[in-house]
Amino acid sequence: MNTNEALQILKENGYKHTKQREVLLDLLENHDQYVSVKQLWANFKEEFPGASYDTAYRNLYKMAELEILESTTLDGEKHFRFHCETHGHHHHFICTECGKTTPINMCPMDNVKENLPNHEIENHKFEVYGHCPACK
Repeated sequence: MNTNEALQILKENGYKHTKQREVLLDLLENHDQYVSVKQLWANFKEEFPGASYDTAYRNLYKMAELEILESTTLDGEKHFRFHCETHGHHHHFICTECGKTTPINMCPMDNVKENLPNHEIENHKFEVYGHCPACK
């Protein structure tokens, strides 16, 4: 996913192309990792000093809802990245130092389902946290 594809998805879902949305997307496109809202906000407010934090935050959440972005929480803080381009069902290893993600091409849900008979699982998210080879 890139900024242009993301803007197209927003348009298809009835959202206008705004410079603020474009800048948020550009900031994320320049990182192949999760980026904290705090980091995004620091760069965003340089471009838009009068913008509200809530506006940026709402845009990020809306883009995650539309599956343009993925989100996770690291150290109690929300982080975002472009939706992963790896096809098929997979999960992620996330480096807690740099935020870089690595796809995990297996799913532990079969074991979970065995332990939850008569339960209807609607969705799941499996993330493994640690240090990548560059950060360890």
